[in-house]
Amino acid sequence: MKTLQQIIDESNYIVFFGGAGVSTESGIPDFRSVDGLYNQKYDYPPETILSHTFFMRNTQEFYRFYRDKMLFTDKKPNPAHITLAKLEKAGKLKAVITQNIDGLHQAAGSENVLELHGSVMRNYCMNCGKSYDVDYIINSRGVPECSCGGIIKPDVVLYEEPLDDRTVTQAVNHISKADTLIIAGTSLTVYPAAGFVRYFGGENLVLINRDKTQMDSLATFITHRNVGEVLSELEV
Repeated sequence: MKTLQQIIDESNYIVFFGGAGVSTESGIPDFRSVDGLYNQKYDYPPETILSHTFFMRNTQEFYRFYRDKMLFTDKKPNPAHITLAKLEKAGKLKAVITQNIDGLHQAAGSENVLELHGSVMRNYCMNCGKSYDVDYIINSRGVPECSCGGIIKPDVVLYEEPLDDRTVTQAVNHISKADTLIIAGTSLTVYPAAGFVRYFGGENLVLINRDKTQMDSLATFITHRNVGEVLSELEV
């Protein structure tokens, strides 16, 4: 931790790149862990249900799964989210790039959050574009409809859908400028997001992940402890 603290203290442009492991400490299950969604049984595999094709063809079944397994509005930010918000307020952290869709970074106070896969907090009508919050989805039944009669879709990137160009551009821009890149809670196996790391040319690559990743050999600092546990020990 002394090494990590020194890295943080001497850095001026920190960028954080996080995956599902950042939110598991808040009680949100990840996809690929032993107890994750991929290892539970449904009529269809989660990869199929969370695809654009399935959403369009089986919208009601999509929402049955989505409300049950993807919405965790009762969960709160954990020490990882809180520490990152403090680092941003202190001027050290310039951007949080996240693969998560739960909105917990914003709930903790982070402002410059780039959500690669969108957010369950935002929803829009596919017909007129009107926006709806997550409570509207939770409190609706079956397929949620807009006042215009159109189908409402969560603002999340489903399988078969491209990432948002503007978000991708901003993420790459921040990573390329960073002197320290902290990668946490991600196996770095989901592309194209995992490929962003190749744009980093700074001094310190910090890896905080429970399991080994393909980037371990390049890391300046590496630990296999929980993300929140590690970040909460930093002095900001």
